[in-house]
Amino acid sequence: MQHIARKRFGQHFLSDGGIIDAIVDAINPAPGQHMVEIGPGLAALTQPLVERLGALTVIELDRDLAQRLRSHPQLKVVESDVLRVDFSALAHTQWPGKTEKMRIVGNLPYNISTPILFHLLDYVNVVVDQHFMLQKEVIDRMVAAPDTSDFSRLSVMLQWRYAMEDVLFVPPESFDPPPRVDSAVVRMVPFTAPPPIQVKLFSEMVQVAFSQRRKLIRHTLGRWLEDKNFSGQFDLQRRAQEIPVAEYVALVQQL
Repeated sequence: MQHIARKRFGQHFLSDGGIIDAIVDAINPAPGQHMVEIGPGLAALTQPLVERLGALTVIELDRDLAQRLRSHPQLKVVESDVLRVDFSALAHTQWPGKTEKMRIVGNLPYNISTPILFHLLDYVNVVVDQHFMLQKEVIDRMVAAPDTSDFSRLSVMLQWRYAMEDVLFVPPESFDPPPRVDSAVVRMVPFTAPPPIQVKLFSEMVQVAFSQRRKLIRHTLGRWLEDKNFSGQFDLQRRAQEIPVAEYVALVQQL
């Protein structure tokens, strides 16, 4: 029975064989690696991945698709909203004999891609790398350099923790049904020794800084720093997108 894409799950199924091969080559899976796929859908990526890996864990919210996937003996199916998944527990309980650290891949639903990326930040210590297909404009923000129009809160929150690379462009006609946007694949590799920071405070600070992008940060971050009794030096005569990630990190460390 043919599966109809469900709008509420943001489903767009990858169907272009050439693009699928290019994505799998970029991921470069090897036998014995512990890999988790988010949103396998109709298994377009799942099948070539499991052929190279030997076994694969998949996270699927759609009950009908999860039932189909369970018929595959080389798959372990977690039927769940990915935002509820404890990836630390997943790393320790799946596939005996595999390495504890995971590689995570997936064609992320465009409607909740940013919450998923922030959710995974909590589990970065059990992750080797991440390869995700996302809306192209989201990846542009993820990899953006300071002082560009795409540099945003998302850029800062991810770049302090990962080295990131836009590895592949994916046009709409590669999907069924085609989305109304271009897509791309991003590679995210956690830094082995990231600067030590209080993440909750860092997140709050960055959110305040970018809350009014067109204004100088003295109107936003300046007032926030006053409330925190900050007595150090920081140039507030700039806009949030002009400040490099390293300066945001240094500021929260001073706090």
